[in-house]
Amino acid sequence: MSDFLSTVNSYIWSNALVYLCLAAGVYFSIRSRFVQVRQVPEMIRLMFKGEKSPSGVSSFQALTISLAGRVGTGNIAGVATAIAFGGPGALFWMWTVAFLGASTSFVECTLGQIYKTKDPLTGEYRGGPAYYLSRAFAHTAAAPAMKIYGYVFAAVTILAMGLLLPSVQSNSMASAMNSAWGWSQWWVAVGTVIVLAFVIIGGVKRIATFASIVVPFMAVVYIVLALIIVLLNAGEIPGVISLIFSSAFGLDSAFGAILGSAVMWGVKRGIYSNEAGQGTGPHAAAAAEVSHPAKQGLVQAFAVYIDTLFICTATGFLILSTGAYRVFEGESADGAVIREGGSILPADAEVGPTFAQTGFDTLWSGAGSSFIAISLAFFCITTIIAYYYMAETNLRFLLGKSNTVNVPYIRGTVGSNTTMMLQALILVSVTIGAVSTASDAWTLGDIGVGLMAWLNIIGIIILQQPAYKALWDYEKQKKQGLDPMFDPTALDIKNATFWENYDPATGKYKEPASSA
Repeated sequence: MSDFLSTVNSYIWSNALVYLCLAAGVYFSIRSRFVQVRQVPEMIRLMFKGEKSPSGVSSFQALTISLAGRVGTGNIAGVATAIAFGGPGALFWMWTVAFLGASTSFVECTLGQIYKTKDPLTGEYRGGPAYYLSRAFAHTAAAPAMKIYGYVFAAVTILAMGLLLPSVQSNSMASAMNSAWGWSQWWVAVGTVIVLAFVIIGGVKRIATFASIVVPFMAVVYIVLALIIVLLNAGEIPGVISLIFSSAFGLDSAFGAILGSAVMWGVKRGIYSNEAGQGTGPHAAAAAEVSHPAKQGLVQAFAVYIDTLFICTATGFLILSTGAYRVFEGESADGAVIREGGSILPADAEVGPTFAQTGFDTLWSGAGSSFIAISLAFFCITTIIAYYYMAETNLRFLLGKSNTVNVPYIRGTVGSNTTMMLQALILVSVTIGAVSTASDAWTLGDIGVGLMAWLNIIGIIILQQPAYKALWDYEKQKKQGLDPMFDPTALDIKNATFWENYDPATGKYKEPASSA
């Protein structure tokens, strides 16, 4: 089974997907006139603006839901894996895909807001790739094909978010706790399931509240402690920077043979971590209560920077400056060791959280394992919660109008009963992942990420124009000194049915028509 999964993963994560992600980021950057650079001050300002409503969460809460999905084991174990199999230069390619991916994130998240709808079962805002792929071309000749495309994306997302990806998070968390405290991975699985059940059953509001408290706190604590260790090793920083760039471009003879691996692992782990182009960000973006879609598009673009340029970089510099790394030949821990840092890793150290744990131990001997285990516990739990929200959103899309239909002889509607089944599925996935092997868990996760990225990036390349119309409109209104209000009719954006019920003169919503 492991060989079969690896073969499937190699087809999905071929060079074609790597080049597609990079090329799309370059193209969106040029088309948006490098919005990820020009609008950074506005991104920061908007993070703390916006209002909540009975249907929508604030911009900051939507950001933290998005970050909950982005900030997870990919920021710790993922960075370590990228360095181990792609060399230190993989960190440069993670930065590259983050910089380019910020423009991709703006496009997809703005589209998520433009084509959002109101859940007929809960009254909450819902949106994402399945929604914009099927809605944008309604009443055109392409409508049937794009509707099917939306259904395919929704089904793939439920598979990835409900079954494949949660196992990666629980596996890393359980492994770290076992390494730190000797806890049985079964006990970790049970404890995680209890916490998750409490949060996800409470719906998007409870998810938003939980994420807005936990994610910023843990992200700041993690970054600060990692930077303290890096600063204590300040003399190593010039060498680390030189090592990253020489490895990224094959200038160091030791890394020349794995140049392609540096690019592959940097892009793969970069997208796994920041999720730009994967299609996850638009789900959280659509949940926000804003007066203009571009507002949340800008906020979500900055989320990519927070994830990769801040948290992943902190992990990378921590590992490299302390010498807690090994680089292997052949993209496998079974390959020959090309280079080892300071020889401080245990001889039997597995690729993953152990790299960061060993690095933290240089600050306070014995504390590294515990700190990484605690960090992963918070990061991974919030990530799984975000995965559930995205899976549920796509389930709602697939069910459509049947959401509110009562089930004969069974209490509840079709929507509520299938939601309970989804909750059970994700809890089972978490349990299995916690006690399975790390290699299989990561392979399944990569398959899920790759499938979503293929479908979403091709989709937003087809559909991108409304996002630019929204951006130019937003910037035009800002220059006029206005708080931008969105009117899709004036911009000739079709089928944005939610916003067609929005009065820009008063800033008030009429009750939008409910549809999937």
